[in-house]
Amino acid sequence: MDADEISPFIEGEQIDLLPFNSEHVDIYAKWLNLSKVRMYARNILPRNPEEIKKWLEPTESRVKKDINFEIWHKKDKKLIGECGVNEINWYNMKAFLGIVIGESEYWGQNLCTETINLLVEYAFNELNLNKLYADIFSPNEGSYKCVEKNGFTREAIFKKDMFIEGEFLDTYCYSLLKEDWLKKKK
Repeated sequence: MDADEISPFIEGEQIDLLPFNSEHVDIYAKWLNLSKVRMYARNILPRNPEEIKKWLEPTESRVKKDINFEIWHKKDKKLIGECGVNEINWYNMKAFLGIVIGESEYWGQNLCTETINLLVEYAFNELNLNKLYADIFSPNEGSYKCVEKNGFTREAIFKKDMFIEGEFLDTYCYSLLKEDWLKKKK
């Protein structure tokens, strides 16, 4: 199944966001095991297609905590990544954003910035959330520039927070309030 066979859930300029498709677990596994993607996505253990398929299965919970999408490049009609509004706390109206552009030839093309913009619009306008977070490792300069372009503020730095590939890395904690986002949109 490709992007032509299903309507986009969220349409952007260069990309579309579509619901996850279990037929693509081999592609997700490939991305999540790539050295650079693995480091930035906090995957310290190898991921195989069976584990990913299980992760995609609906949970027993009646309240959805994660809403995930595939990222499709419109012009190339290619699946290039995945993203989501995760760890949704419906009571406190907040969630984390997560993004993986798994195909490295699409890095540096502002696709992450556009993806974040689409997720922020969706989270604030349709899910009625009040606050969004993003936690980014210090070496992942591309990602923290993307969230900053979308109005996120660095609230904290957790020093030597994660042990990845033989070293402790800092985690930059970003957030965006709906009221601040609305002010910047005017």
